Amino acid sequence: MSNASGVRPASVLAIGLALAAVYVVWGSTYLAIRFALEGGYPPLLMAGSRFIAAGALMYAVLRLRGVPAPTRGQWPNVIAMGVLLLGLGNGMVCIAEQSVSSGMAAVAVASVPIWVALFSVLRGERPGPVEWAGLAIGFVGVVWLNAGSSLTSTPAGLVALLIAPLAWAFGSVWSRGRDLPSPFMAAAAQMLAGGVLILATGLLLGERLDVPPTPKGHLALAYLASFGSIVGFTAYVWLLHNVRPTLASSYAYVNPAIAVVLGAWLAAERFTAHDLGAMAVILAAVVAITLGRARKAPTPVAAGDEA
Repeated sequence: MSNASGVRPASVLAIGLALAAVYVVWGSTYLAIRFALEGGYPPLLMAGSRFIAAGALMYAVLRLRGVPAPTRGQWPNVIAMGVLLLGLGNGMVCIAEQSVSSGMAAVAVASVPIWVALFSVLRGERPGPVEWAGLAIGFVGVVWLNAGSSLTSTPAGLVALLIAPLAWAFGSVWSRGRDLPSPFMAAAAQMLAGGVLILATGLLLGERLDVPPTPKGHLALAYLASFGSIVGFTAYVWLLHNVRPTLASSYAYVNPAIAVVLGAWLAAERFTAHDLGAMAVILAAVVAITLGRARKAPTPVAAGDEA
């Protein structure tokens, strides 16, 4: 049965599979990053290689299908998003996971919607009462997480996990209204540009593959490039076009729970009651902000909003 526009609505099965891909795949990328690091990949060389491989493949397929390449005027915007979302966002997560558990990294990144809401306020948007409540609750959770959890024993990880969600959120808000190519091409070009910059930064900072990575590291990197960057993002963009934005963005409060469970199950990660309490507060804030924004007109979502 078609809707008023003549387009057949997505089936419940298709929506369920897409949500499962976004929930499980993006939730598992934090553990995959840890496995790639344990397998011998330096953090920035690993992240740069992942995005170059995924971006090049997506870019080539899209061009073969006739999708226009970014224009000369669009490339600066794409590069800026690559720096903010992938370089500072994902790159800092990879650096942090050298000393912080994958589950804690996912909990810290879960604060992105809180910072997005704050940057939107600074940009002139007026949040509703529910969003204000979510912001207040969220800041309590972020302070709680960073003040007394296991993060305090790893200063470098703490700083990296403060920068990552801030850069991600700022890049997402900054990208609104910018001249960008189609969503899939924007993602591919962003991964290419961001990957090159991340890889170059890693080399400049002295990262080298002195010892060949283990098969575990290779498999983790391949998973991040294929499932994390291509499958997960494709499912997310499809959801944006077929379900309400609130449902599509629900990954923000499901991914941390998935990451914590997988980290405890497959990597024997342990979390204190303090850590879990802070996570519960942050996720409650994200839910409140998401529901508050659901009452407004949907706004474009920046490409690359995943780990």
